[in-house]
Amino acid sequence: MTTSGMNMCKVIFYEDKNFQGRSYECTSDCADMSPYLSRCHSCRVESGCFMMYDRPNYMGNQYFFRRGEYADYMSMFGMSDCIRSCRMIPMHRGSFRMRIYERENFMGQMYEMMDDCDSTMDRYRMPHCQSCHVMDGHWLMYEQPHYRGRMSYFRPGEYRSFRDMGSMRFMSMRRISDSFY
Repeated sequence: MTTSGMNMCKVIFYEDKNFQGRSYECTSDCADMSPYLSRCHSCRVESGCFMMYDRPNYMGNQYFFRRGEYADYMSMFGMSDCIRSCRMIPMHRGSFRMRIYERENFMGQMYEMMDDCDSTMDRYRMPHCQSCHVMDGHWLMYEQPHYRGRMSYFRPGEYRSFRDMGSMRFMSMRRISDSFY
């Protein structure tokens, strides 16, 4: 069961570091922040979780933000550009289930997961995965073991090829659960 989260998620973006300058309050997805702010260098997530992108239309590098204050997130995350779009992650209550595949188009080794995996190599002897099918829940997948490196957000659906996501191969996965909210 997934709740809409429309009134549960809220983030305030600021043009300058340390919550200075003009601000923009957001409670849902925003494909392009440029009509509201010329730049964004700090934010305060008052409730919920968001994926932030350094390009408009949910493109570019992805960054996971949960409740908290980010006075200078660019240096904190090593970002080279500021946030340009964001996607609200609805809270999910219930089971988590995902199938990961070694190769594109659901080929090669397949494993079904219901919990976090800090290394596909250690757990499944699978060096990486290149496609997946998310049946339940919302997940973060990382390009390196132990939840390191670039990450991508996956909501329920079929992902036949990660090539469209910058040719990433994922080696660890984590559920976005109540503990993040």
